[in-house]
Amino acid sequence: MAMLAPTSHSRCLDPTLTPGDTLPPMTETVFPPASLTLDAVTVTRGAKTLVRDLSLALGPGAALLLTGANGAGKTTLLRVMAGLYAPDSGTVSMTPEAHRAAAWLGHADGLKPGESPRESLAFHLALIGADPSGATPALAAMKLDALCDRPAQRLSRGQKRRAALARVIASNRPLWLLDEPAGPLDSDGRARLADAVAAHRARGGIVVAATHQTLDWPDARSLGIGA
Repeated sequence: MAMLAPTSHSRCLDPTLTPGDTLPPMTETVFPPASLTLDAVTVTRGAKTLVRDLSLALGPGAALLLTGANGAGKTTLLRVMAGLYAPDSGTVSMTPEAHRAAAWLGHADGLKPGESPRESLAFHLALIGADPSGATPALAAMKLDALCDRPAQRLSRGQKRRAALARVIASNRPLWLLDEPAGPLDSDGRARLADAVAAHRARGGIVVAATHQTLDWPDARSLGIGA
């Protein structure tokens, strides 16, 4: 991948890619079978029970939307699925192992003010040992090809979210755990997110998203928290 000197007009794309319309090359390959299973999981926060005896199994191509009011516990359950929190009872299992399977998107976008989307993504992919060739088309898929060298402090809230989503796409991991992924996105950003999710599921990937917005993802299951 050719590296471009930072300019206000530089693009992250190589000449073979179509700006804004290309997902990473690995989207053409299929993941080995992946699964996320919860068995009789109970999660509490203080004196409040968020879920009780929850059992579910998600396999290749599945999508699950965690819905509910602000503060209902969607983020907490998502963190339990990621292995960041332990459930009060029950078990959570993931195949392959969590540290190899999951790509996490939290509320924070994970961008340093003076760091560009390309620099942030390159660092992340090197940190997790992922293929660096996925960075360029992942940024293009989220329409950041003309902004790849702009410092994060000069990006809008929606553009920062797109950069964070590009990190998830390029991570090439079968399980996406997304916390309010569409919050600051405009209509084009939501459409690009939907396209990325559809491509990921077509590869056999799994997506779980905590959301208070309507996400029109075909055949996605919905689980209400705190209802």
